[in-house]
Amino acid sequence: MEPTRNNRGVAHDNGSIESAHGHVKRAVEDAPLIRGARDFADLAAYRRFIDEIISRHNARHAPRIAAERAALQPLPERRACDYEEAIVDVTTHGGFSLKKVFYTVPSRLIGHNLRVKLYDDRLDLYLGGEPLMTLRRGRCVNDKRGHVVDYHHVIGALRRKPMALMGLVYRDELFPREAYRRAFEALINALPERAACKITVELLGLAHDRGREAELAQVIEEDLAAGRMPDLDALRTRFAPDPAALPEVVVRPAPLSAYEGLATEPLAADALINDALEEAA
Repeated sequence: MEPTRNNRGVAHDNGSIESAHGHVKRAVEDAPLIRGARDFADLAAYRRFIDEIISRHNARHAPRIAAERAALQPLPERRACDYEEAIVDVTTHGGFSLKKVFYTVPSRLIGHNLRVKLYDDRLDLYLGGEPLMTLRRGRCVNDKRGHVVDYHHVIGALRRKPMALMGLVYRDELFPREAYRRAFEALINALPERAACKITVELLGLAHDRGREAELAQVIEEDLAAGRMPDLDALRTRFAPDPAALPEVVVRPAPLSAYEGLATEPLAADALINDALEEAA
């Protein structure tokens, strides 16, 4: 294959390629109109939708593709690089910025340099050569900074300064479920700001500590629907660990006679070393 380059101001260069690209873009634009909605359940559903459009578009080329397939060579052993690499610094805010998007990471990474593999839908983070975690890729909208926030990463800092919740630019992204956001709004309307922030942060902390985020959100929804504010003490009692479910740990003390080997074995090793030295001499 010989590559070519379009010339500036010459619109007809590579027209067959540009025209086909335009047809695909128009097909992708028209398909949601025919469908009647642009909302999808998740990213995977949208990708399936696009795959169907492209498959129908490429079906007419199937005979020519089949003719070319016989002449194709084997694929390389390694996959081509389909990501960008970047080095980022984790700031004291517990995160880093990349392409106008702020990402949070665990606080133990503050001050470290991370290597990032930036894919279309995710970020793979590495500390040196060790893989750390995978984050969802965020996007900036209308040239405004985006945020990908995990409350598990910042809950420790929020517990120390709960009033910071009032000024967080990524507060809406902080709440893992709609129930927590609604609880914060209800608390702000009913209580002073300091008390509302304190209770909201403790609710997030309870979800973090107990690992029952969805169940806690359901209880909060029930309280708000009944016109009640979340009762933090009652929730702590309800979601406390069940003593019957805790494992019984029995520690058996080691007999003192087992420690005698620690005193005799070094002496035996020294004797063997001395015998070996004498034989070598």
